[in-house]
Amino acid sequence: MKKKILAVIMCIALIIPMAACSKKDEKIDKYATKMDTIMHLTAYGKNAEKAIDAAFSRVDEIERMASSTISTSDVSKINQAAGKEYVKVHPEIIKIIKTSLEYSKISNGAFDITVGPLIKLWGIGTTSERVPMDSEIKERLALVGYNNISINEADSSVKLMKEGMSIDLGGVAKGFTADEIVKIFKKYGVESAIINLGGSSIYTLGEKPDKSMWSIAIQNPRKEKNEGNICLVKMNQAALSTSGDYQRFFIKDGKRYHHILDPATGYPADAGVMSDMVLIDSSIENPNMLADILTKITFVSGVEKGLKTIDSLKGVSCMVVTTDFKLYKSSKWDAKIEDLSPEFKMAN
Repeated sequence: MKKKILAVIMCIALIIPMAACSKKDEKIDKYATKMDTIMHLTAYGKNAEKAIDAAFSRVDEIERMASSTISTSDVSKINQAAGKEYVKVHPEIIKIIKTSLEYSKISNGAFDITVGPLIKLWGIGTTSERVPMDSEIKERLALVGYNNISINEADSSVKLMKEGMSIDLGGVAKGFTADEIVKIFKKYGVESAIINLGGSSIYTLGEKPDKSMWSIAIQNPRKEKNEGNICLVKMNQAALSTSGDYQRFFIKDGKRYHHILDPATGYPADAGVMSDMVLIDSSIENPNMLADILTKITFVSGVEKGLKTIDSLKGVSCMVVTTDFKLYKSSKWDAKIEDLSPEFKMAN
């Protein structure tokens, strides 16, 4: 899960009335750098500050369990025991892995948490990023395969069946974390809040104090922060996740190499997508975790296959931005879009 902290690619446009607020409408804003990303939590109400502090503590707990760069984490222990033995882990890790495997099957492997060896090989977002040789990639591909993860639910343990395998939860952990923060906010009675985990996992809880819709600005993937947006997405309570080739990447000999790897080829996904956003209704269980996973599936699969998967799922919609600056919406996308940049055109 180690990532280079780049400029947050998405920004949140919130119009807050300047009139005096009641205690119920009191706004608390806090930032923290966790999971190697900038997190921004905003909550309203008398318990807002306590809720945010508890949420950040929960983030630390999850990172200690799920980070592949912390040697004592459950994930590191699983990786260290690959091909040898089962490792007993926290139930939360079992939940994340089981959900990941479910969607690996649904997507025919477009999402696969066993890409750990490839992530380490490419080193994208680290000081060791490079373009590996074909032979190196082929060697690591032999260690990739979600079917080689074995779960023993009876004692909450996990085993990777091949020595040298490793899992990486970077494509799902932030979504899981956002779901946990939602639970904490509700526990503290927070009825209005926005959770922004690095710009790629966002949850809008309840409605804004002024009763207007939440407004999310989607950054132009080919421009720097604050230099332009694709559009604004207006939404009520829901989970929104984004993925793109602009969040972590390097350019070598004029070619962009980004961090979303295709488990089938071992190279950065090249399906004509430069970004996508998945919107999931809050009535769906674990909406943030699913949104996190589904953005990766759509990005790797491409417009046709990706939207076919999205359309098969209840309460899920998606918009895909292709490298020719066109926007494709899934059949159930009904979120209002405003201020569409003239650089982009709706394809459907």
